[in-house]
Amino acid sequence: MDSRPPNRLLLLLLTSLLHFWQCARVQSLYIIDAVELTIEPGREVESGTPVTLRCQVSVSSEKEISLSLKNTFKFIQNGIPVYSNTTTKDTLLYELNPARAADSGGYECEVTVNDKTRSSTEEKLIITGLQTPTLLLNKSELFASEDFIATCSAPEEKGDLVFRFYQKFRTGDPQLIKQTAPTQNSTETKLVLRNVGDRHLYCDYELTITGSRRSNHSNEIQVIVKELYIVPVMNVLPSTNVYEGDLIEVVCKVVNPPSNIEVFLTKDKRILKNAPVSLSYRFRVQNEDSGDFVCKAVWGSVQKENVQTIRVRELFSKPHLSVNPIDIFEKEQFKLTCSVSIYFPERINNEQMQFSIYKDNVKLTSGHTYDAVAQPNKNGNYTCKAQAASLGHSFVKESQTVVVKGKVPASNPILSVVGGTLVLGKSFQLLCRCDSGTLPIKYTLHGPNRLPELSVVRKPGEQAIFNTSAIQKSSDINKFICHAKNNERQPPVVGSVKQLQLSTTIIEPVSKPILTIESNMVDIPEGQDVTLVCTVSRGTPPITFTWYHTETGRALDFQTSEKLKGTYIIYNVRGQHRGNYYCVSTNQANEPKQSRPIMIGVKMAGWKKGLIALLCILLTGALILCIILKKRLLRCKRKRTGELSVKSASNKVERLSLTQAEVNEAANVTPGMIGKSVWSEHVSGSESEDQNSVTSPENPEPQYTEVETRKADPNRAPVKKGTDTVYSEVRNSKQGVPEMADGGSVEYAQLNHDTDHHSDHGNHGNHSVQDDHIDEIDNSAVTSTADHGE
Repeated sequence: MDSRPPNRLLLLLLTSLLHFWQCARVQSLYIIDAVELTIEPGREVESGTPVTLRCQVSVSSEKEISLSLKNTFKFIQNGIPVYSNTTTKDTLLYELNPARAADSGGYECEVTVNDKTRSSTEEKLIITGLQTPTLLLNKSELFASEDFIATCSAPEEKGDLVFRFYQKFRTGDPQLIKQTAPTQNSTETKLVLRNVGDRHLYCDYELTITGSRRSNHSNEIQVIVKELYIVPVMNVLPSTNVYEGDLIEVVCKVVNPPSNIEVFLTKDKRILKNAPVSLSYRFRVQNEDSGDFVCKAVWGSVQKENVQTIRVRELFSKPHLSVNPIDIFEKEQFKLTCSVSIYFPERINNEQMQFSIYKDNVKLTSGHTYDAVAQPNKNGNYTCKAQAASLGHSFVKESQTVVVKGKVPASNPILSVVGGTLVLGKSFQLLCRCDSGTLPIKYTLHGPNRLPELSVVRKPGEQAIFNTSAIQKSSDINKFICHAKNNERQPPVVGSVKQLQLSTTIIEPVSKPILTIESNMVDIPEGQDVTLVCTVSRGTPPITFTWYHTETGRALDFQTSEKLKGTYIIYNVRGQHRGNYYCVSTNQANEPKQSRPIMIGVKMAGWKKGLIALLCILLTGALILCIILKKRLLRCKRKRTGELSVKSASNKVERLSLTQAEVNEAANVTPGMIGKSVWSEHVSGSESEDQNSVTSPENPEPQYTEVETRKADPNRAPVKKGTDTVYSEVRNSKQGVPEMADGGSVEYAQLNHDTDHHSDHGNHGNHSVQDDHIDEIDNSAVTSTADHGE
C-alpha cells in the first residue's frame, strides 16, 4: 500500500499546530509602547494650506516576530473616524490638501496591533479663513417680476454651507433677497426682482460645522430691471350698466406685446376665456352676472391685469315658491304658489310672465298655483320657473327649492309603567309614547289628585316620563290618562284606559305577619312536633316566609308560597328548642315585615316524669331500709362485748393498756354483772407455739378472746353513754399459757352501749386509773381458750 496520504495528513497537522503556536507567541510576546500624532506644518494654518497628519506607533517585541506584526491606523476627527489603513509599517500619513475650515477640530490616532489597541493624545487643528465664493447669473437685464437663475459656489470648501443672496442699491444698506437651506459647496436658485431700476447682486455663505463662520462677499454683478409694458386694455360694450337679458361684449388685449404672451378673462376666480394677445367674450347677462371682471396678461412669471365692474339691473325678482300651510300633515290639503316682483314695468308686465311648477324636476302644472292632498307620494322637492320677454328676448328664472313632506299625525298614545311593575304605596314613573307621529309631540298626563303635566319630545330617543306619587289601591291605576298632540289644528289623541292595567304588574306589599302555633300550646312536651304558622292578611304572591329563633339569631328555614301563609315544623322538640320565635314575610315589593315574637316552652315528657317518680320511691325505700338496718346494727353492737386480743408473751412483765372509755365502763361494771357469752381464741398446739417461739420470740402475734359482761350494778354511779373499748394485752409464757403481768390472765373486752360517744375519751386515760378499775373486773369471767383451737 502507498503510505503517502497518511504522511501528507500528518504534515498538514504539524503545520497547523506550528501556526497556532506562532500566533500564540505573537500575541504574548509584544507590547505597544506609545502612539504619537503630529500635525505639519503646524496646528494653526490658513485655509488652502496643505496639512499632513503623521501617526507613529512604537512596539516592543521579540526579534523573530517583529516583522509579522500588522498595524491598523485610524484617524479620528471630533470623535468621528475619517481615515483608516492597515500596514506593517510603524508610520502612516493622512494629508489634507488643501486644508479648509471644515477640517478644523480635534484629531486622534488609534492604532491596533493584532488584538491590542492604543490611542494618541488629541491634537487641535485650526484652519483660519474661508474660500471667497463666486456668483453667476443667467441674465443681467430683465423685466420686473421676471425670474432668473443665480448660482453661488465655493468649490474647495467642505461641510454644510448656508448661502445668502443680497441686492445693493446705490444708496442704502444691502437687502437680503434669499437664503438657501444647508447644502454642499454650491447652490443654484431662482430669484425674482419686482422693482424697476439698477442694483448690484452678491452672495456669501456660512459654515455651520465648526460654529458660525461667515465667508467674504463674492463678486458683485450689476443687474438692470426694466418695466414690462403688457398691461392689458379692457372694454365692455355697450356699457357696464345693463339690464338683465341684455347682450354685452367684453374685449381684453395687449398693445405691442412681446412674444409668448397670453390674456385671460376671469370672474370670481373662474376663467371665462383665454387667448394669445387678445380676446372677446359676448354673453347675455343675468342678475348674478353683476361683479368684477378681470383681464390678465401673462408673460412667463410676469402678470399684469385690468379690472372692470359690471352692474346688472333686475327686471323682475327671482320667483318665490310658498306652501300653505307651512306644517303639512298627511291627508291634509296644501297649496303651492309661485310669485315674482316686477321692478321695471316699462320693460315687462304680468301678461308677459309665464309660470310652471316642478316636482323633482318634473313639470306638474303651467300655472302659478298647485293644490294637492298630502300623501307619502306627494313628498318631494318643489320648484317654480318664471319666463319673461324683454325687447324681443326671453329669459327664465327659477325659484328656490321647497321641500314638501307631510307630517305623520300622532297615533293613540300608549301609557305604561316604567319597568312594568308597580308597587302599591310606592312612587312610580309612567311612560307615554306614540308608535308613530312626527316630532315634536306634546304629551299631557292626567291623573287622580294631581294637575295635568306636560312633556314635549323633540328629538328621536327622547321619552315622555312622568314622576307619579304612590297609589294605595289597584283600581287607581285606571284613573291615569295620557293625551298626545303634534298638530295644532287637530284635537289631541287619547290613549286606552284599560291598556295600562293590562300591561302593568301590580304588587301589593305584604302586611305585618302573625306567627302562631298550630296546636295552640305554649308548653310543648318533649319529643312532639310543633308547627309554626306565619300568616299575612294581604300581599301579592309569591310570598317568602322566613322563621328565626332568637336564641341562635339565624334563619331556621324559608318558604316561598303562593298562599298567604307558610308553615315550619320543628320535629322532635327538645330543650334547646325553647325560646322566642318570629317570622319575616316579603314579596316582590321588597318590603320585609317582621311578626311579634312568640314564646315556646318545652316541658318534660310523661315517661320521664314517671321514671323520676319511680326513682324517688326507690331512693326513699332504700333510705328507710338503711335506717332500719342501721338500727338493727346498733342493737347488735350493743350486744357485742368486744374482742379480746391475745398475743404471745415471753417471761417479760405483762402490760395492761385500757382506753379511757374502757376505764369509765369498767367503773360501772361489777364482777357479778358479766353474763354474756365469751368468745375466746388463742393459739394452741405445740406446732403453733413452736412457730411463734421460733419466728417471733420478741414480738409474738396477739390473740383475742370474747368475754361476757354482766349487767351493771344499778346502785353504782352511771357512766357515760357510748361504746367504750377496753384493751388488755395478754402475752404467752414459755409454756404457752396466757398470763397477766402479775400472774393472772390478760383479757380484751369491748363493751357496747346505746350511744356511740366514746372515741374522744378512750385514749386519754392514764395507767393509774386503769389499774384502779381493772381490779373490779371479774377475773372468773375470763375463760382462756388457749388450749382450744376453735
